[in-house]
Amino acid sequence: MQTGFHFWNYSVPGAPAALPSVIAETARTAEEGGFAQFTVMDHWFQMEAAAPASEPMLEAYTTLGFVAGQTSTMRIGPLVVGVTYRHPGLLVKTATTLDVLSGGRSMLGIGAAWYEREHHALGVPYPAISERFERLEEALQIAQQMWSDENGAFTGTHYRLGETLNSPQSVSRPHPPIMIGGKGEKKTLRLAAQYAQIVNLTTSNHDEVAHLLAVLRGHCDRLGTDYDAIEKTVIASARDPFDPAFAGEMAALSELGVTMVVLGVRPPDPVGYARRLSDEVVPVLAGL
Repeated sequence: MQTGFHFWNYSVPGAPAALPSVIAETARTAEEGGFAQFTVMDHWFQMEAAAPASEPMLEAYTTLGFVAGQTSTMRIGPLVVGVTYRHPGLLVKTATTLDVLSGGRSMLGIGAAWYEREHHALGVPYPAISERFERLEEALQIAQQMWSDENGAFTGTHYRLGETLNSPQSVSRPHPPIMIGGKGEKKTLRLAAQYAQIVNLTTSNHDEVAHLLAVLRGHCDRLGTDYDAIEKTVIASARDPFDPAFAGEMAALSELGVTMVVLGVRPPDPVGYARRLSDEVVPVLAGL
């Protein structure tokens, strides 16, 4: 089982001046310690469920570009982009640029968006959830077209592109993997079955994961897509990875087909936390 490192909390001592060195050293420590993936949140405000909204938050793709220059092997990407935050054509261009400059290590994690406060605060439209899912599906279709040889127009209900020229194309072939995150059974997992190469389930509970993967398989069967070709990952940030029971729980998830567990950064010392995970947890998970 592989391990992913999710850097979601920028409240470190000495911020903001210390953030460049802390992020760089954390990313290098994670890579040297065997982590396969490094992700950041795509938010403008800190999540209120975790900390006050006024706590530091960096824009995702600028941060990922910086991380790309500090690393050489880890897959990098947002976990996950809110579809409302950027026009899909520009989003695909941005993800492609990251892929080119990182040597083919970019992935596009994307979801329907949910943080209403930051939308209203910064003047970004926040449509109803049904429309956000419609926009998400159109964005996925635009990504497919821009990462293909088809340079023609795209006409959807919410987005209209005169041409889908995307040059240079991505280094990743056939394109950077698309990750869809969440656990909505009717829409999120259906979109994952139809469009994604990676699914990230926002739970690590064994029974819930088993149920959601069964739902995903059902969508794949109905759509005629390959369930086995989709990489299954889970977020386990709420769990204590140093708990003696953790390895056994992850082993049980591995038996379900989960191939990566994502662990979130713990302040106030991201570097030290990444180092301890590298020493004590990553090798154990790699043996599963």
